[in-house]
Amino acid sequence: MESPDLIFDGPADGPAIVLAHGAGAPMDSPFMNAMAAGLAAAGLRVARFEFPYMHRRRAGERRPPDREPVLRQTWKQVIAALGGGERLVIGGKSMGGRMASLVADEEGVRGLVCLGYPFHPPDQPERLRTAHLKDLRTPALIVQGTRDTFGGRDEVAGYGLAPSIRVVWMEDGDHSFKPRVSSGRTEKGNLEAAVGEVAGFVNGLR
Repeated sequence: MESPDLIFDGPADGPAIVLAHGAGAPMDSPFMNAMAAGLAAAGLRVARFEFPYMHRRRAGERRPPDREPVLRQTWKQVIAALGGGERLVIGGKSMGGRMASLVADEEGVRGLVCLGYPFHPPDQPERLRTAHLKDLRTPALIVQGTRDTFGGRDEVAGYGLAPSIRVVWMEDGDHSFKPRVSSGRTEKGNLEAAVGEVAGFVNGLR
């Protein structure tokens, strides 16, 4: 398997963060573009890549996500291509962040950022994806919308996550942090808040 192509934003000498896309949208989706642009403007070096199935989808084939072993191996190849995990923060949107969390300890990365972690499938709260998060050693930040159908604030409070994990909440945000108009908040405001939290987390790592 060839290492995926990478695109970069931000200063070459900035703290490095690598972001993977979610299950249904590519690395240049509006959400991913907004996060990359915001983090680059904050002085971070942002790398993005796509999993193999997304290349086939771009070619017009209808493809579900690759199986977990392929997704995990892709992450490991990207980390190796960027010189190893010691200086990297890894993460991403939903599935991309979850796959990063599964290799973070093994690869010895500097930190982990999950943007809308899929704690469980929508309407299936019993199918938790949290077992490995109970003893995660890597310093981690999860940015989550309070209305996220993959895990909202009340649910996540009872999950018993590792002390290494900090969860911050985007008020009234859905899985992509978008709030309802009636909330008085804006999608732009929540995305800017998320960028600020991630930049602060990355810059605070030692």
